[in-house]
Amino acid sequence: MSLREKGALLVLCGAIFLEGLDIAMLNVALPHIRADLQLSTATLSAVVSSYVIGYAGFMLFGGRICDLYGRRRVFLISLSVFIALSGLGGLATEGWMLLAARFLTGLSAAFMTPAGLSLITTNFSEGPRRNKAVLIYSGAASAGYSLGLVVGGVLTAISWRWVFFVPAIIAMVILLLAVKFIADSRQSEARRKFDLSGALFLTAAMLFAAIGIARLEHPEGLQTALAACALSAVFWVIFVITERRTSEPLIRLGIFRSGSLVRANLAMLLFGGAFFGFQFVVTLYLQELLGWTPLQTGLAVIVVSIDAILAPTLTPALVNRFGNVRVIVVGLVLAAVAYALFLRLGLDWTYAAMFPTMLVLGVGFALAYGPLTIVATNGVVENEQGLASSLINTSFQFGAGLGVSAVGALAVLGLGSGADAGARLEALRAAMLVPVAAAAVASFVMLTAKKERAAI
Repeated sequence: MSLREKGALLVLCGAIFLEGLDIAMLNVALPHIRADLQLSTATLSAVVSSYVIGYAGFMLFGGRICDLYGRRRVFLISLSVFIALSGLGGLATEGWMLLAARFLTGLSAAFMTPAGLSLITTNFSEGPRRNKAVLIYSGAASAGYSLGLVVGGVLTAISWRWVFFVPAIIAMVILLLAVKFIADSRQSEARRKFDLSGALFLTAAMLFAAIGIARLEHPEGLQTALAACALSAVFWVIFVITERRTSEPLIRLGIFRSGSLVRANLAMLLFGGAFFGFQFVVTLYLQELLGWTPLQTGLAVIVVSIDAILAPTLTPALVNRFGNVRVIVVGLVLAAVAYALFLRLGLDWTYAAMFPTMLVLGVGFALAYGPLTIVATNGVVENEQGLASSLINTSFQFGAGLGVSAVGALAVLGLGSGADAGARLEALRAAMLVPVAAAAVASFVMLTAKKERAAI
């Protein structure tokens, strides 16, 4: 790589690291935010789901905007908005201010994330160089999710407001470096007609789908969730009809004829659901049942971030030797094994009993996440790289929402205030079946890949 390419990769990895860090730190700080702002349980949950709604609701729209109007331009603008809104969250004195800030921060991330990944896939030619860059990028994302729990615990001990201020400061540094190092790729579609009606229908479909998923984790919100999902389905139908009839579609539906792209996105959805569902169980288990602090919880799962070391070092060699599909399947199987090991959780567990799960999961994440991204973007023409990037990120985020909702629905059965520790433990064990099943199904999905079946 040239000096400019290394600088650009550093900047883009910093942005995706920041996105993971922001989400993880907030999760740790939630109890302190509730106490300081006197938030109800419903409002506290909405603080998390509002980000997901903004992020997932606009992700596909954001990816296509990158293709049409320039990835560098969209990246810099959305990063600037992220800086302003993250800082605003730290200044919130009312619940509604925090909700608005998190929704708009998620919206800015919906443009920033696909812009960042598509800048990598368009600036590095398909093959070993791009694979290496994508795997380094995925390692940075994993490190953000893992280290964010630890950093969030430290900052929350000072003040929960620093959970919002620190990402804004980091984003400022990234923005300054981005202006220097990032060069835009070709924009063959920059002057094409913009499909406004398709954009509106797509955004409505994604927004209602995100709202439906966010409400699934609340038993009292089941009717709202079903209504939102039904509206999402209606808007999806209208969107497909609109795209088939227009000469300049926002999304060329033919992209879904790629079997590898569809399989990679489905596997990523299941993989994201398993991973975030597992994180939810671990947080409840360590803090609610074992009485660990947020910082201790973060330190317990930090070994999962070994992915940040393995993804750019071990994974590229394995991909070059065995191919993407083979490496992905092994990674997903290891993830399923890691989750299955955690089914034995007990009230007398020490960290030594949990360590194998954390270590095996870190290796599995390193082998699955990056190569899935590669498969989802390989073979896609340059003027649709933003779309392909947003698809794979949307799959991961929606999977995360589904996983947490499914795990939460099972865990809540035994986590009432009147339930004893034994009943709550059994509920968490039942909830752990969701990550195990999701990872297992994801590995089966990738085993059906026809083109690389012989290599498996």
